[in-house]
Amino acid sequence: MELLGLSMAMVGLFVGFGLLIGVLFGFFGMGGSFLVTPALLVMGYPTRVAVGSGLAFVFGTSVIATLKHRDLGQVDYKLGLLMIVGTTAGIEVGKQTVVYLEALGLAGSIISVTYVFLLGGIGAFVTYEAVKGDSDGGIDHDAAEAAADADDIPDIAKTIQSYNVPPMISLRGGVTVSLWMILGVAFATGLLSGFLGVGGGFIRMPALFYLIGVPVPIAVGTDLFEIVFSGGLGSFLYALDGGVDLSIVVPLLAGSAFGARIGSAATSIVNEDDIKVYFGLMLLGGALAVAVREIGKVYEMPILNRVSLVLILGSALLVSGAVVYSSITALREESRTASPAVE
Repeated sequence: MELLGLSMAMVGLFVGFGLLIGVLFGFFGMGGSFLVTPALLVMGYPTRVAVGSGLAFVFGTSVIATLKHRDLGQVDYKLGLLMIVGTTAGIEVGKQTVVYLEALGLAGSIISVTYVFLLGGIGAFVTYEAVKGDSDGGIDHDAAEAAADADDIPDIAKTIQSYNVPPMISLRGGVTVSLWMILGVAFATGLLSGFLGVGGGFIRMPALFYLIGVPVPIAVGTDLFEIVFSGGLGSFLYALDGGVDLSIVVPLLAGSAFGARIGSAATSIVNEDDIKVYFGLMLLGGALAVAVREIGKVYEMPILNRVSLVLILGSALLVSGAVVYSSITALREESRTASPAVE
């Protein structure tokens, strides 16, 4: 029996994968296609289809997660709209670069190598921050409670905010920063979005916090709001060239619809310090998976493709499980604390 051109086993795999990634996407404002696209490449899909379908999946999932963050008051629409302006130009440049490299037969390898360096570098940084226990530099949802306190933002963000390059823009959380810095971050992440087939969240969300100084919960919600547009535009452009496979996207979205709501809700109850080390390890796992796949291609070892896919799925399962477990633990602690008061 087949559905949308896929066997039921493959449909089940995509639905389950979508569920895991939906949790990550809603919780971190990232974790969508930077796992989906490498997985599709490992499974043998053409580069353009893997990138385009990854963007289409990001678009659908970000809509679901953004609605939840909007309910929590964690979306800065002004910042989101400014990010869209810079991202739009970046996506087109990235997409044209993929088309050019594909014509030369170099797209798959170059995109894979870029994934390895980006995911590995960011993963190593996040893991280092987690192990070091630097709560100021790490990604911490508790920062929402002190969003207006300028001392709670990273030093580099304070330095950037000190540069008075008009026009200056006031953002939620008492943040004031140059318009040109916002547009620069947006263009860079848009370029990566179009080139790698990612929403850009695994770079943009940390950039909003570390570079611009936006409080983390607002950075997550605003990032997701922006991804609605960047993912929609990117998937539309790839769809025009036949790069979106609905038989992949539909089952992924079916799973992520539920997962994204869980992840978004968890941002208000979980201390992310408890699991950020796992997030860093997930990025490192993604980088390792792509590296293993490339080694398999060079040395003609098909078994490494399966190893790569297991690493990707395992990374998503590990961190999604950590988010759910931490949510349940936090709710139990709240319940335990409230019980004496009820008595």
